[in-house]
Amino acid sequence: MNAVPGDLGVGTMAELDAERTAAARRRAATRTQRTSEARLRLLTLPAMILADVLALTLAVGIAFAVRQVVLPPAGDLRENVASASLIMALGWLAAIAVLGGYDRRQLTSGPQLYRNVLHASGAAFGVIGALVYLLDLELSRAFFLAFFVAGPPLLLLNRLLLRRGLANARVRGAFRQSVIAVGSLGHVDGIAATLHRERWLGYDIVGAVTPGGIADSSRLGIPVLGAERDLLAIAESADPDMLLFTAGSTSSAEEFRRTAWKLEHERIGVIVVPALTEISADRVTMRPVAGLPLVHMDLPRARQALRWTKRLFDVVVAALVLVVISPLLAVIALRIRAHDGGPVIFRQQRVGRDGKHFEFLKFRTMVTDAEAVKAEMVERAVQDRGNTVMFKMQDDPRVTAPGRFLRRFSLDELPQLWNVLRGDMSLVGPRPALPGEVERYDDGARRRLHVRPGITGLWQVSGRSDLSWEDTVRLDTYYVDNWSFTQDLQILMRTVKAVLASSGAY
Repeated sequence: MNAVPGDLGVGTMAELDAERTAAARRRAATRTQRTSEARLRLLTLPAMILADVLALTLAVGIAFAVRQVVLPPAGDLRENVASASLIMALGWLAAIAVLGGYDRRQLTSGPQLYRNVLHASGAAFGVIGALVYLLDLELSRAFFLAFFVAGPPLLLLNRLLLRRGLANARVRGAFRQSVIAVGSLGHVDGIAATLHRERWLGYDIVGAVTPGGIADSSRLGIPVLGAERDLLAIAESADPDMLLFTAGSTSSAEEFRRTAWKLEHERIGVIVVPALTEISADRVTMRPVAGLPLVHMDLPRARQALRWTKRLFDVVVAALVLVVISPLLAVIALRIRAHDGGPVIFRQQRVGRDGKHFEFLKFRTMVTDAEAVKAEMVERAVQDRGNTVMFKMQDDPRVTAPGRFLRRFSLDELPQLWNVLRGDMSLVGPRPALPGEVERYDDGARRRLHVRPGITGLWQVSGRSDLSWEDTVRLDTYYVDNWSFTQDLQILMRTVKAVLASSGAY
């Protein structure tokens, strides 16, 4: 006999009410996020075009000033520039639009957006230059060259500032998109952990749809909304901005294709995530062949991180920096000696490339019996920073007065430039580990030992002592697997910001 509402128990009715309330809240949150996202879509393109117009106007002013300063002033330049610059700017803006420089979907992928702008700038330079030559137009060549030299950096700066502004807004809760993840709970939790960590992407997973739809929630607490066979009904009810399909979310390509057909008339975006993680964009190329979206992936680059070009860069930069800062090194040494009369340099055994030990150098920032005091502190479990493998404290009583200042701005690391010259370390690389830490490594963590450790690295510019052990290993293995010279330069520039902010420096 079928149950009627009057036959339902109090507990069942309460559960139904709670479920309806939760669903209503999800729909309300989704509507708010969708309104915010729609506002972003309306504002992004006009804002980018307006910023580019201002940038090119500034480039015209710079080019005009350069022409009049470098060469003898031309009296008729102002009249020629007024008409020619408008045509050149319009042509440049058109090239940017055609080559994807205004694609808002690329805002989360900076390198691709920057490449589109540079390609458009090169195309505009070639086409406009050819037209000026073929039509024999009256235009100063110095002005033309200065205009196309000043323009690209300003256009790239526009997009950099826009990306950072959007990322900051998303971290604060604006312009976020609701997402329902489709797939096994293991894959859903993996994606959810990444999206939670990288909040600047702007995705909030509000629920999961699994093959069986049996569990109530995932290990990370993501509610299961139902089974894949009911995906369309769930999508219509929850009304998310995005459906995210993880690896193995459908039993066949044909099933996924039919699911896409059913979603054709819905206002829902679709994201497909392959079973690949911690891979940089320049290692992956997608090429559709015979209707198959083939993803080509370069193999890990640990061997490339040992190339002679990286070593030459390390030696040249370390030697130049040591020469330039030698007076500062002398002042620091005198201050440490004057404080307590102890040794200036702290020497410690660390583990380098392929597990080989080397003598690690730092300016001494602690009392002379720091290691003995550390052993006592470990026994008393007074650690309040670091993680389960690395010992750190925010207010370590072993640190001396001058040592506290040196640590705040990472000046204690400067003697490691000598380690770089000796070949023990690199300017950029994984954190140099203690032998006791290496003994506790698993196979994943040991991959950090495939390259030279670095004075700085992703671990330093991403939080340093504030990182968990899992995040420390993840960042170091990401660096090893995805090494590139460009990434090294970016890390060095980010290190300056991290040092000045004293983030995670204890």
